[in-house]
Amino acid sequence: MKLQEIDKVRYRKHLNRLILICIAALIVLSLTISSSMIYLVNDGETSHFWINLAGVIIAALLIGFLLSKYRKHPFMHEVIYVWDLKQVLNLIHRRNKKLELAVEQNDVTAMQIMYFYYKACHQLYTLDDNTITLSSLNQKTNKLDTQIESLNLTITADDFAPDTLTKY
Repeated sequence: MKLQEIDKVRYRKHLNRLILICIAALIVLSLTISSSMIYLVNDGETSHFWINLAGVIIAALLIGFLLSKYRKHPFMHEVIYVWDLKQVLNLIHRRNKKLELAVEQNDVTAMQIMYFYYKACHQLYTLDDNTITLSSLNQKTNKLDTQIESLNLTITADDFAPDTLTKY
């Protein structure tokens, strides 16, 4: 995965619209599906809880299907990019302890992964207005940058390849 420049205002606008659309669609679809199912199979004496739950589940599955179908739509570009970025960051975070130990031992691949991780986290925190953790992230980034310079290496975020995570 490569880091991309994302317009923060456009990302927030599209994310907020998508959330509102999904909420409205979930409400309308679940009520419509539940009401239809109650009308078709109601015997008049049983609880409608399970039918209502089925309506919500069917509506959620339908919305998930539509989101996956329109994943490549230009409106979804920023939202999907951030979604994918969060998934990659989660994969790296799960291996963080091993990666940090490897970085301490001057493992170049681990440094590439952590360099990407720090840059991607910085982008994500900026997009999500998570400024509280930026200072600690900047400290870690500066420490890694110093280590990279001391070893006379040139590392960029583009050096990262997700398949290198299997080593850790």
